[in-house]
Amino acid sequence: MDGLNIRPDGIYVDGTAGGAGHSREIAKRLSENGRLIALDKDPDAVAVASQRLAVYPNAQVVESDFCYLCDVLDRLGIASVDGILLDLGVSSFQLDTPERGFSYMHDAPLDMRMSKSGLSAYDVVNGYDYKELCRVFYEYGEERFSPAIAKNILKARESRPVKTTGELVEIISRSIPMKAQKEGGHPAKRVFQAIRIEVNGELSSLSAFLEQAFDRLRPGGRMAIITFHSLEDRMVKKRFADLCRGCTCPPEFPVCVCGNKPKGKLANRKPIEASEAEKAENPRSKSAKLRVIEKL
Repeated sequence: MDGLNIRPDGIYVDGTAGGAGHSREIAKRLSENGRLIALDKDPDAVAVASQRLAVYPNAQVVESDFCYLCDVLDRLGIASVDGILLDLGVSSFQLDTPERGFSYMHDAPLDMRMSKSGLSAYDVVNGYDYKELCRVFYEYGEERFSPAIAKNILKARESRPVKTTGELVEIISRSIPMKAQKEGGHPAKRVFQAIRIEVNGELSSLSAFLEQAFDRLRPGGRMAIITFHSLEDRMVKKRFADLCRGCTCPPEFPVCVCGNKPKGKLANRKPIEASEAEKAENPRSKSAKLRVIEKL
């Protein structure tokens, strides 16, 4: 909330409403002249957020992927906003609903679809070939035992489809040496993360958002993005750096001839991370990084 630097009469967007935790905090800080647009592509999250924000007349919930933010604003007749927030990845609301299949801690059908439509985790696990599985696990999960896990998935598929999260966890556990399982948390964590990113097209959505959303900020407006994955953070860091760069002339030029000026400035030079106290109270915050940029 400090990063967004909220003005009571401003217009703000929470691109990842989830259980409306951030949205409520924004709405609390707005006057009757302020406005909050909360987006989520998960219909269950939209229903919950709508209920929890019902007491705030200046808040509106829209079912949409944040990558379509500009389209949503156009439909609502909003040209520019004072702040945009993204809290990326799977929400606590989704993790705590076992039947959605996001968690490796509960046995449930393989799903992981935030929008509850389209490609599912079942489709990935049972439809992708060896090479595709290795790519997903290594690229999105940085899982060094990707070949062994992919091989054992294909072997399991020979007799019957892999239908539940519990079955997938068992395959993953068999594929990783015991010594390695004692390092870096639950052995299924990286693979589940990778499949979730693939199913929901999370990186492509973020890329599309970063290309256009900054232009909808008013001067002095801020964009705050919380990431939980190195690939996400790298994308945000690079985009913010490009917006702050300005001159793109070769270094050997004695004077600037491109005329490019910085469009933004970083509110914090380094990403803000959870304190040790917060990590102890909320383990899910351990990998979180918050980056904030202000439009000049």
